Amino acid sequence: MAGHSHAANVKHRKNAVDAKRAKIFSKLARNIISAVRQGGPDADTNLKLKYAVEKARAANMPKDNITRAIKRGEGAKDGDDFEELVYEGYAPGGVALLITCLTDNRNRTAPDIKYALERGGGNMGSSGSVSFMFDFRSIFVVDLTAEQAADGFEGKSFDEDGIMEAALEAGADDVLVEGDVATVFAAATDFLDTKTGLEAAGAVLLSAETGYVPQNTIKVEDRSDAAKILKLMDKLEDNEDVQNVYANYEIPDEWLEELAG
Repeated sequence: MAGHSHAANVKHRKNAVDAKRAKIFSKLARNIISAVRQGGPDADTNLKLKYAVEKARAANMPKDNITRAIKRGEGAKDGDDFEELVYEGYAPGGVALLITCLTDNRNRTAPDIKYALERGGGNMGSSGSVSFMFDFRSIFVVDLTAEQAADGFEGKSFDEDGIMEAALEAGADDVLVEGDVATVFAAATDFLDTKTGLEAAGAVLLSAETGYVPQNTIKVEDRSDAAKILKLMDKLEDNEDVQNVYANYEIPDEWLEELAG
C-alpha cells in the first residue's frame, strides 16, 4: 500500500491541480532553470535537465514555457541561483512528511515551512528523523479510463492485467491498481526507460516523476485528522519554494472525495 495516498491524491485532487496550474508551471520552470544552472542547457548531456523537462511535459507544460525556462537558465543569474533543500516533519496523527524545496533564500524558506507545519498541527523534525521511512523511486500515475495513446491501440484502454504487463515490460518492479488509476513504480535510475516504455504501450500518464515513496503507511483513523493533513499538504504545496510534499498517510477514499474535492 506504499503508493496509496499518491495515486488517490492525483485522482481526487485533479480539479485543485488544474486551478493551480500556473503556480505548478512556475515551479517546474524553476526546476528547469536550476538544472540548466548546474549542468548546462543540453538535455542530452545534462541528465538532471532531461528529468526536469520530462516532468514538465508529463504535467502538460507548454513547449514554449519549457524553452523560455531553459533560455532563462542560460542567461545572467539575476538572483536565480537556486538551492535544493529537503525538510522533514510530522503532520497530525504522526504522519511523516518529506518536503523538497528549491529556493534562492533558505533564510526565508525554513521559517515558512516551520510556521506552516506548526499552524497545521504538525512540527518540524530534525535531519534524518523521517527520511529513512521513504525510498527514492520513479513514480508514474496512469489513467486507466483513457484511450491508449499509441498507434495500434485505437479505441482500447488498459484493464488491470494489461497495465501490469505493460509496466513490467517497461522495466517497472511494482504496480498498484486502484479503480481507474494505476501507480507504476520503478528504480529512480530507470525513469526515462520506464517512461518511454509506458508511453510506447499507449499509457496516458497523469504524472511522471522521481520522488519519495513511503515504505509503509499510517492509516488515518480520525476524520478530523484527515482534514488537517490535507489542509496542511495544500498549505505547504502552495509555498512557491516547495517542489513536492511526500507523506506516508493512508486516508479512506470516501474521505478524500469529501475533503479534497
